[in-house]
Amino acid sequence: MKVRSTTIIGVIKDGKAAMGGDGQVTLGNTIMKHNSVKIRKLLNGKVLCGFAGSTADAFTLLQRFEEKLEAYSGNVYRAVVELAKDWRTDKYLRRLEAMLAILSQDKAFVVSGSGDVIEPEDNIVAIGSGGMYALAAAKMLKKYSNLSAREIVEESLKTAAEICIYTNDKITIEEIE
Repeated sequence: MKVRSTTIIGVIKDGKAAMGGDGQVTLGNTIMKHNSVKIRKLLNGKVLCGFAGSTADAFTLLQRFEEKLEAYSGNVYRAVVELAKDWRTDKYLRRLEAMLAILSQDKAFVVSGSGDVIEPEDNIVAIGSGGMYALAAAKMLKKYSNLSAREIVEESLKTAAEICIYTNDKITIEEIE
């Protein structure tokens, strides 16, 4: 049975970074949990990481990313690239089904199991079932409002929750200032 869940959105604006996620976990057509937390602060609160996909796989990747951050002295770009290389080439990691959204105060990345490292030009990252709904909302709010990064994340998640059946309004938001 396919597990569907998660909307993760991250925004960097005016020197502040915020990332949020909904709390819903769905198995088939059943909501299994309403208040899951899918955002983690890493590197003493200097990096935010959100995950989508298989939870066990996401935790494995999250741990591996944290190890890379430590190995490369907090160099987020290098840690992301090295994680993607390992993910793509390692026989075990290659089978993991998850995605990561990563934010530092000035860098934003989406990392996938196919070896993709995407650094969006607008410093907005989005993954998960409702990610594209939240992304569309965040792009417009960032461009046409004076909302803070945190406010954009919150409103974008609320929008996704109104549209995507795999997204709820039990939102968790973390910030870097």
